[in-house]
Amino acid sequence: MRVAFNLIESARWTGGYNYLINLFRAIRNYEADHISPILFCGKDADECDVRAFLEAGDIEVVRSSVFDAHKKTSNILHAYLFGVDSHALQVFRRHQVDVVFENATFYGRRFPIPTIAWLPDFQHRHLRHQFGLRAYWQREFGYRAQVASGRVIMLSSEDARKDCERFYRRAKGRTAVVQFAAFISSDLIDAFPEKVVQEYGLPSQFFYLPNQFWKHKNHLVVIEALGLLKRLGVDVVVAVTGNPLDPRHPEYIGQLHARIESLGLRHNFRVMGLVPRRHVIALMQTCTALINPSFCEGWSSTVEEARILGVPMLLSDIAVHREQMENGATYFKADDVEGLAAKMRDIASAVSLISSTRKPDASSYERVRRFARDFSVVVDQAIAGPLLKDVA
Repeated sequence: MRVAFNLIESARWTGGYNYLINLFRAIRNYEADHISPILFCGKDADECDVRAFLEAGDIEVVRSSVFDAHKKTSNILHAYLFGVDSHALQVFRRHQVDVVFENATFYGRRFPIPTIAWLPDFQHRHLRHQFGLRAYWQREFGYRAQVASGRVIMLSSEDARKDCERFYRRAKGRTAVVQFAAFISSDLIDAFPEKVVQEYGLPSQFFYLPNQFWKHKNHLVVIEALGLLKRLGVDVVVAVTGNPLDPRHPEYIGQLHARIESLGLRHNFRVMGLVPRRHVIALMQTCTALINPSFCEGWSSTVEEARILGVPMLLSDIAVHREQMENGATYFKADDVEGLAAKMRDIASAVSLISSTRKPDASSYERVRRFARDFSVVVDQAIAGPLLKDVA
């Protein structure tokens, strides 16, 4: 089955980019006999992004100006007005595509190729105040159009499925949950990860927050918790990596830096920006604990990677984190500065030595196998047609 995917650029959405790479690896390892992924991208696509997919396996890449970034809005408008993105359809047919994976775009209500619509999360519904009028309706119209067009709706968690079927009742009976599973190859496991820690000038004990700097990721609660700990005389360091760009709130990173300066936390809240993936894994191998303070998630890829390596976790108490980790993490309310500070202090004082021998646990391979299998089932659903029962 030839399945078309549109490139998710790492500079715009690191989590989505990593999601696709991990999905391609899972397919290569466990469903290659059934699914042949084809990556479609514009001629303006970043070469490093495309190369990473080629390294993920035997991937066919199709470059076409149809998918150039500056044409995306006009292509979607064409699909809304005429019922089909005829330009994309021509390219897909030329390459004998059987199924299309539709993410953050819309190919039209009359698009004739079976289509899977991936809705990563519903943050625009839960965090309405973080969306301007245009951003809110752009996402909402897109979701409504995908649901109304009879797509199979793919979601990343049961929590997201509940949201989808509550917000868009017509989706009921056409939803499928495919839980993301990360793949950490042996070449990414550093035998001496302490060298990476030293390279960044970090202390031997530090918390790690590897989230893109989007407002809903809630970095501010960690900054405020560090400020409280500093006033109490407790010296804690948080290493923070991730893309500093929030397209909806470009001023957000500046506001965070201003708060860091006002609280005198430059030493404690270490903003490191984008770092190589090998370094991300090395920091997970050596950190005291991983923190994810997010207000909303579809299924956290960083939590999944930390689970593989056996990293202790301090997570915001949201339903999807509970679904993902159950009792395998420590939880705090996303807006509870005092509660987070207390738990950071307790974890830091209880840890005397961090093992740098953290490696993927054996059960992670079974989760990757299930990830590939569940996606394969959704592909079959899309081929069979829209009137389907839930698969999970």
